[in-house]
Amino acid sequence: MVVSSVQQRGRWLRAPDRPALAALLLGLAGFGYRLVLTLLTLPTSNSDEATFGLAALHIAAGREHPVFLYGQRYMGTLEAYLAAPLAAVAGPSWPALRLPLLALWALFTWLMYRLTRRICSPWCAVLVVGLLALGPERVVRDQLTVVGGRPEVKAAVALLLVIALGLADGRIRARRLAAGAAGLLVGVAIWSDWLIVPYLAAAGLLLAWVLRRELAGWAGALLVAGFAVGASPLIADNLRAPPGQDSLSVLRRINAAAGPAPPPADRLRGALLEGVPLATGLCPMDGCARWQQWFGLLYPVLLVAAGVLALVAYRRAARAPRADRAGPAAQLALVAGAAVTLAAYARSPLAATDPLGNARYLSVLQLSLPVVLWPLWLAATSARRRAAGAAGRLAGASAAAVLVALTATVLLVTGAFVAGAGSLRAEEGRARELADALRRAGLREVYADYWTCNRLVFHSAEEVVCGVLDASLMPGQNRYPPYWRQVGRADRPGYVLAADGRAERRLRGLLGARADSALLTEVGGYRVYHPETAVRPWR
Repeated sequence: MVVSSVQQRGRWLRAPDRPALAALLLGLAGFGYRLVLTLLTLPTSNSDEATFGLAALHIAAGREHPVFLYGQRYMGTLEAYLAAPLAAVAGPSWPALRLPLLALWALFTWLMYRLTRRICSPWCAVLVVGLLALGPERVVRDQLTVVGGRPEVKAAVALLLVIALGLADGRIRARRLAAGAAGLLVGVAIWSDWLIVPYLAAAGLLLAWVLRRELAGWAGALLVAGFAVGASPLIADNLRAPPGQDSLSVLRRINAAAGPAPPPADRLRGALLEGVPLATGLCPMDGCARWQQWFGLLYPVLLVAAGVLALVAYRRAARAPRADRAGPAAQLALVAGAAVTLAAYARSPLAATDPLGNARYLSVLQLSLPVVLWPLWLAATSARRRAAGAAGRLAGASAAAVLVALTATVLLVTGAFVAGAGSLRAEEGRARELADALRRAGLREVYADYWTCNRLVFHSAEEVVCGVLDASLMPGQNRYPPYWRQVGRADRPGYVLAADGRAERRLRGLLGARADSALLTEVGGYRVYHPETAVRPWR
């Protein structure tokens, strides 16, 4: 935080200046809001998050030390390791699982304030903090739910950029140690989530430009060493992986499995009109109305404008010290990171076929919020000068209107999320009620669908274990094989199926006349069956 010096009774006290104080108050409001959400388990949990939670419990107990999320070979488990100490104390608690991510959000917001103040302006940094403090469901779900990667990698890139700028202007004296720390951040980020690679590449180029000749000496050696340490779990696991099971091969297969690519226009429409507004916080979880899609169309225009402004500023500082050029260079890095991320997302078929379910992959665009807002901020503030002509005042008024509309829309959607929190709390309560009902009934091994299983196991502290079946009662996506094997050995497993769903109809058809007698209870939208003999049609 930037501070000013105030002399009082012969002593120099350091007090925040007005932008810093405003940013602090907004940041504290955002932190308090997210703390309440964390304590209330909002947004609601799901089985992906429960899998991370189970990994944290296993790490805390010394049972497992997973490199990747169970059932995957590309999503790192850093979030599970961060939560493991709290899990050791609190047990299977959603708030305990999410508290480390709350700390990461606070760190990220502080770093974004520092970064924006350095490369843009102090009051623009306040606006960025204010927008980050708000949070509709899509945004806070990416920030607070433990589903891997995004909270920690955003903080890592922001810190990497702050380090690069500190090295450029001489504020960081321990240059070699800073280079080693930067390498560590890059390694950890790549292990945690490959989604951040475009931003890491851009920030890495900025760091290399700042260090230049120093990379041939100890700074370069420590940079490589830090990267090796940070990425060591990823490197070690991939060296041991069987042929075709390394992370790159798995990711290629996932991309190939997405299906044939829809027309480019459909993918671009899904990326810009759904993905960007959702990731920015302009839309609720169930999709964007027409009036909420406007920022998606404006986004690439603002990126281009930000790139032009950064290039002009860099060229103007061509003869100036490197520190004066570092700010525009950092702006270019953020523009490039956003452009490559958005282009990569728009290439995926999922941008067109399932934009609502995959907009989370654009949450890293929050890193580029300062440069996206900077053209608007410059136009709005420049219009206040006396020298501005009629055209300049009109452009400034239009830019200010866009900033106000953006803030108001995010605030409105945040308010709608808070207003609807009661129904989300009720849904979370039904999940707990289901786990309690199974424990009271004495069921310890059950089959259920993917989105029920691991959430159920976590809620019950592994007193109930679950095997995943698909809608046809065939084996589904079982992330943790020991659970599947344990349920497979049970003589009388239970079946937890959505009421009147396809899986329940299939089970009743297999049970025939025994179906009604096998029905144990109905709770939370599920029907629980406990037949006399196991029903395993895959055997």
